[in-house]
Amino acid sequence: MNFSDWKKGSYGSLIRKVPERHKKFATSSGIPVEPLYSDETPPGHVGFPGEYPFTRGILASMFRGKFWTMRQYAGFGTAAESNARYKYLLSQGQTGLSVAFDLPTQLGLDSDDPLAAGEVGKVGVAIDSIEDMERLFKDIPLDRVSVSMTINAPASILWALVLAVAKRRGVQAEKLNGTIQNDVLKEYIARGTYIFPPRPSLRIISDIFEFGGRTVPNWNTISISGYHIREAGATAAQELGLTFANAICYVESAIGRGLNPDRFLPRVSFFWNAHNQFFEEVAKFRAARRVWAKLCLERFKAKDPKSWMHRFHTQTAGSTLTAQQPLNNIARTTVQALAAVLGGTQSLHTNAYDEALCLPTETGATVALRTQQILAHESKIGDTVDPLGGAPYIEYLTDRLEDETLAIIRKVDEMGGAVAAIEAGYPQREIQRSAYAVQKQIEGREEIVVGVNDFKTDREEPVPMLKIDAKLERDQVKRLRAFRKKRNGRAAQSACNRLTKAAVSTENLMPHIVTAVESGATVGEIAGAMKKVFGEASHARIV
Repeated sequence: MNFSDWKKGSYGSLIRKVPERHKKFATSSGIPVEPLYSDETPPGHVGFPGEYPFTRGILASMFRGKFWTMRQYAGFGTAAESNARYKYLLSQGQTGLSVAFDLPTQLGLDSDDPLAAGEVGKVGVAIDSIEDMERLFKDIPLDRVSVSMTINAPASILWALVLAVAKRRGVQAEKLNGTIQNDVLKEYIARGTYIFPPRPSLRIISDIFEFGGRTVPNWNTISISGYHIREAGATAAQELGLTFANAICYVESAIGRGLNPDRFLPRVSFFWNAHNQFFEEVAKFRAARRVWAKLCLERFKAKDPKSWMHRFHTQTAGSTLTAQQPLNNIARTTVQALAAVLGGTQSLHTNAYDEALCLPTETGATVALRTQQILAHESKIGDTVDPLGGAPYIEYLTDRLEDETLAIIRKVDEMGGAVAAIEAGYPQREIQRSAYAVQKQIEGREEIVVGVNDFKTDREEPVPMLKIDAKLERDQVKRLRAFRKKRNGRAAQSACNRLTKAAVSTENLMPHIVTAVESGATVGEIAGAMKKVFGEASHARIV
């Protein structure tokens, strides 16, 4: 294919279906801006946007058609408080929701569980029941707003709650659009919020793939996360390699169940970190598209080009934010967001400048959203596709990151796959080594962190902080206990018993989980019903 063929073919057919934002694109000086700047026939491993292997983008027109989804991650305290923040962000131009859950919810614990004490609503919203989920999305049109949920071990339960709320409102499942993270393997590697051992967790994930493909076709049933691997200290290459090793495990597990890869791969998405080294990050996203396309075609034998497309959300790097001189974080976030957009992300969260100190204040969240809006509307970086593509340095970094990613995948394959590698501690050790090396460089001032180990000030300006009132936890527990009293307890228990029985068999668990939440069972009760069969993962065995 040459440039003329691409412009008439992939590009021409797409803009006829999805018109571009403007009839003509031009700089402030009136210089016309073409959709793509490229060699007449680029190398096959680079190719054209919208064409395999998608190095330059999964869509021929990319952001000339529409901007990326501006999806700010938010959630704290109770469902009602988080709902107010979501409405505020949507009123300010946010185009998708991203839900942060508190630690008890992430661990499948109800708010009145003794282990939840002191953590309810602290790092995200507390969700215990279908009533909480109704409050969380009150007056938010689920058939028009895309919803992303950062939830992993109990993803099946929280997703079932969303489906149940939509059903109560009369919203058809086919009209729901969103993503559940549902990536448990990285929890064993980097975060620690897991419930069940790895192998039953894989069974639940495959159940979700199958159920989603059959009943909720526009929902992304997994967002495989390199973000948390990078936050734990991994390099850019390790972020790609270890994440794709996990992805291979999920996909091959589902194929082993008899699922057709072309049925579920188009709904597999990824979640990447945007870090500080600008050119490496742009190259990382380009390499990720190429690696995934090749894996889907060559390893998974997928035949549909939609299955080869690497779709991803990006979040700027929380681990780079500093409590010292926190306003500097606005500059860090802007550089990282710029790398994500030039790398071709489909969705983006920009961190608030005050997140190293507290949950984002309304001011912090607004500045973070405005950063994206300025990039989109004022910088004009979306007016041409992959503007850095073809630059020798970018192409060199893209090639090197692809090579290093494939080397890590081969290493994990040799160990018997992602689960065996995790059980042997390989990813954990590699990340720890990388994190230690960076920390030594910072302490030795080989790497400068502005405001931390250089360019320090004697006086820090006070920054307003968001504080979670302890009363919110007491109120949440009170609501949960009131909910249990008024529900049909017998129906909830019966649904949980049927779920336990199904877990012993090879039945798909999702219909039973949906029935349980509709019957009034709580998150902790449903997780407990599966623990009876699957048991709980031991930190001593995983780490």
